[in-house]
Amino acid sequence: MKQQTQAYLLALLAVLFWSTIATAFKVTLNHANIEIILFYATLTSIVIVTVILVARSKFLSSFTITPRQYLHSAILGFLNPFLYYLVLLEAYNLLRAQEAGTLNYIWPLVITLLSIPILKQKISWKSVVAIFVSFIGLIVISTRGRILSLNFSDPLGVILAVGSAFIWGFYWIYNVKDKRETLQKLLLNFVFGLIYLVIYVTVRDIDLFPTEKGLMGSIYIGSFELGVTFIIWLNALSKSDKTSKISQLIYLSPFISLFFIHYIVEGEKIIPATIVGLILIVLGIFMQQYFERPRKKRL
Repeated sequence: MKQQTQAYLLALLAVLFWSTIATAFKVTLNHANIEIILFYATLTSIVIVTVILVARSKFLSSFTITPRQYLHSAILGFLNPFLYYLVLLEAYNLLRAQEAGTLNYIWPLVITLLSIPILKQKISWKSVVAIFVSFIGLIVISTRGRILSLNFSDPLGVILAVGSAFIWGFYWIYNVKDKRETLQKLLLNFVFGLIYLVIYVTVRDIDLFPTEKGLMGSIYIGSFELGVTFIIWLNALSKSDKTSKISQLIYLSPFISLFFIHYIVEGEKIIPATIVGLILIVLGIFMQQYFERPRKKRL
């Protein structure tokens, strides 16, 4: 099998796993509170990444870093997994899975917007149009198609879902600036995130004893939201002769996700407004990437 073919298959497998996460969030929330899910999912991710780093003889070197790098990991760990998943899971608590998952998907555009003040990047008027297209998609989903009324299905849930995209945007930008090996950064970020969560549940006196279904769901989320799936995705990127060939496949995820939601999440029927809004969001992302890509000089 050709290496590029292997890259496509691995990428599609990763996309398939990620597409199940919205359903896993919603189903697991029926059996466990947010803190339990986040605790055991984070712990699972730490175990998986640790095993891989030990196998690669890179575990100990993950901790031989400068105080500045520890501070960086402490800040990133607060953003993700701690704050990001607390906000995102609460959005899933308040909204239907199709709404929370799709609204959170505006993060590529959020990264573009945050890059303007943080990275001092310029944005063209065409990209502004693209962002507006995605914004219309966001409104369509938030109002369940009643766009002219601006009657949001759950205002707080919408704010949290969109807010989680902004938290992820901040995390992504500052994480890119850190040039350490990806898995080593991820391990420390999640260790700090777990510490913050333990402090949080201790102060609030929250019970972390899960039911069997709650534990299984949390382990699944920890494995396939980041852990195993993230490793598969990195392998796909490393095998591909061009990153863009693989990265575009990620846009299949929200559409496949709707399939799992429809057939697994009890009482949740996919409404046309969600599909229309999602198409607009993805269209806006594609437009923005097309307008901002470097132009080849004509010979």
